[in-house]
Amino acid sequence: VRLVESGGGLVRPGESLRLTCAGSGIIFDTYDQNWYRQTPEKQRELVASIAPGGTVKIADSVQGRFAISGDNKKNFYLEMSNLKPEDTAVYFCNAHRITNWGAEYDYWGQGTQVTVSS
Repeated sequence: VRLVESGGGLVRPGESLRLTCAGSGIIFDTYDQNWYRQTPEKQRELVASIAPGGTVKIADSVQGRFAISGDNKKNFYLEMSNLKPEDTAVYFCNAHRITNWGAEYDYWGQGTQVTVSS
């Protein structure tokens, strides 16, 4: 299984980015699909998640600016708008599930840098 993020980069405050998490060896429809971010100063933060049934959770810090979506197969996305300097971080995608019999599967991408600066 491999997850690969793309779409990060350097943008100015107020601009937008779309991150993509592409999966190989995995179908996302039975996984929680999550986006985390991390800076050297902070712990890894859950930014957005979408559950197999479609329930979406967005962190308060990005509510109204970030959205998560996916095709439930090979890709899911993080749409980021009105970006702020404090959104600067390495963004990681994660797919996680616990089966009915207790087996846990947890996969991570390598991360993509998002830098918001004027």
